[in-house]
Amino acid sequence: MLSSASQAGPPDGLRLLNAAPACAAEAAFLTCCGSHRWAQRLAAHRPYADLDTLLAASDEASYDLSHADLTEALADESSSGPPRSAPPAAITALRAAHAAYESSFGHAFVISPDGHRPEEYLDHMLAVIRTRLGHDPDHERAVAADELRRLARGRITRLLVRHPGHDPGRQPGHDPEYPPETGHSGDRATIGSYGMQGFRAPQ
Repeated sequence: MLSSASQAGPPDGLRLLNAAPACAAEAAFLTCCGSHRWAQRLAAHRPYADLDTLLAASDEASYDLSHADLTEALADESSSGPPRSAPPAAITALRAAHAAYESSFGHAFVISPDGHRPEEYLDHMLAVIRTRLGHDPDHERAVAADELRRLARGRITRLLVRHPGHDPGRQPGHDPEYPPETGHSGDRATIGSYGMQGFRAPQ
């Protein structure tokens, strides 16, 4: 017997994504990860029964990124900002750390903020940047790829819940004190204004 959740079908955001034209779904997925092949693959594998199924597909596509795909995705990222309450000296230190990282590896420092409270975030980020600056390029590329995979999962989740009936100011798993995780366009994506004809391309 089907559960009540199964009988109800996927949530509104996922139902809209499943029904969207391929080009619109790809555009929406590109706001979560900047690899076109990744986005095309997720769009092609629709429909998804639930969020967990979609996140599993996202992980699989992330693990299969080629060198060129990962380079494209990393090029679409920008480094995380400090928490809103960070003192000026901490902001300066973080900017210097980001600059050193980008000079060493040629792309933005990417890290998922999940699992850390706002008061821990800055110290954690600075410690992680300093550790990762000691990596050789191949090791760091693998670490960045896994962080990008985790970021994509969070962005997909937020994308799907930003539809009518949800508070757009709330982000699952994140505290309002957190800064945007990166300058990636996924942090601006919304389904709230998308009609049943499909997603509007991100602005």
